[in-house]
Amino acid sequence: MNIQIEKETELDLGLDYEKIIDEIVNEALDYMNCPYEIELNVILSDNEGIHQVNLEQREIDAPTDVLSFPMLDYEKAGDFSFLEREEEIYNFNADTGELMLGDIMISLEKVREQAKEYNHSERRELAFLVAHSMLHLFGFDHMEEEERIEMERMQEEILQNKNYRRD
Repeated sequence: MNIQIEKETELDLGLDYEKIIDEIVNEALDYMNCPYEIELNVILSDNEGIHQVNLEQREIDAPTDVLSFPMLDYEKAGDFSFLEREEEIYNFNADTGELMLGDIMISLEKVREQAKEYNHSERRELAFLVAHSMLHLFGFDHMEEEERIEMERMQEEILQNKNYRRD
């Protein structure tokens, strides 16, 4: 598995970013029974950096906490069986054989703000945003109430499985 983490901000929350990201990514993969080794890019940014990307990619002129850029087009969220078809070979890195899952961008400023707002640790907030984004990379969304409830349940189970609880 290849998780590339880039830090594009001077802000440092004093967290072991690699450990938290690795734990949650691995737990999300296990939770979804992903049968593949994956390639994933994670960018740790600030409000200004994520604001620019949010404006360019989604035409939303505001910072956000996390952006997900999935590389896969699922027929059914969380179902990897479509990748077994020969024509899906382009979803895998030709050099490593890893499934190219996508990109995650997180604002560390939002991690700090939302941890305070929700009265839990910055560690837990970062883990939550990674879990949330991983579900998006697996094809889940929260546009409808039923989808939102399902995503929240799955996020909480992923976090609980790794003992990331609200402090």
